[in-house]
Amino acid sequence: MIPADSPFHPDNEAGYQAWRAAKLADYPMRGEDLIVKVRDPAHLSDTEYRALWQRIAKTNMAIYATDLGEAEDKEALRLLAAQFGLTHLNANWLADEDGISSLTPHEEDGQKRGEFIPYTHNRIRWHTDGYYNPPEQRIWAMALHCVRAADEGGSNDLYDHELAYIALRDADPAHIRALMAEDAMTIPARTDEQGVARPDEPGPAFMVDSGLLHLRYTARTRSIAWKQDAATLAAVQALDALLAGHPPGVFSLTLAPGMGVICNNILHTRSGFSDRPEHRRLLYRARYHDHLRNLRG
Repeated sequence: MIPADSPFHPDNEAGYQAWRAAKLADYPMRGEDLIVKVRDPAHLSDTEYRALWQRIAKTNMAIYATDLGEAEDKEALRLLAAQFGLTHLNANWLADEDGISSLTPHEEDGQKRGEFIPYTHNRIRWHTDGYYNPPEQRIWAMALHCVRAADEGGSNDLYDHELAYIALRDADPAHIRALMAEDAMTIPARTDEQGVARPDEPGPAFMVDSGLLHLRYTARTRSIAWKQDAATLAAVQALDALLAGHPPGVFSLTLAPGMGVICNNILHTRSGFSDRPEHRRLLYRARYHDHLRNLRG
């Protein structure tokens, strides 16, 4: 249930307009504007921290650049995230033992991971992470750190889900009502040799938690079922068209070794890429059950 005084409540027009004006004021339009040079990600200086938080507060994301290069240093990523309140890792079954996933191609080596798109060379369409997770395992924030870049490709588009909310609400507030419905989207049941391992999981696409807007979304059609009523289908079509049109506010970039993204689970993509067996593209991904927070006031 969304509080009536939330700017994201469909009936709170005055609150929405005030929030919208503040959100769009001086909103950056270039991915370069999100980059902050960081000397030691495990111990951010106050200046570095403030620069990162200023970008997070405005766009729900920040990009950091370090001199780590191709160092395989997961601890630096974990400690950087902890400085913004991210401590509860989503240790999914494909993650490494420390709860952080090593995203690198496996489709050629016969590993189970190779059956899942993040562990292949294929493109990944627009999505938010963990859209299939049940309510008690929501992914509120995430971080990506590049260790080794691809020889070609592997770029990302990043889009603040709050901008998507604005575009849809301005187009037709009915889109927001439909996507906030408790049965707007359903993750189909998962079966195994014993039968139904997990039942259907319905839930909203847009939701509010701790006053913050969150979006569950994927452009894929195999692992998600949208409510089959006119309002929901129109809203999904509008969101699909918005993202396909590369709207203002989409940041496109290719992470270089030592660079990373920390965000409140924004919408993002990955282009297909090519690399070599002796030099595989490698990114660390940490997904959290926390929201980003400003711990330095």
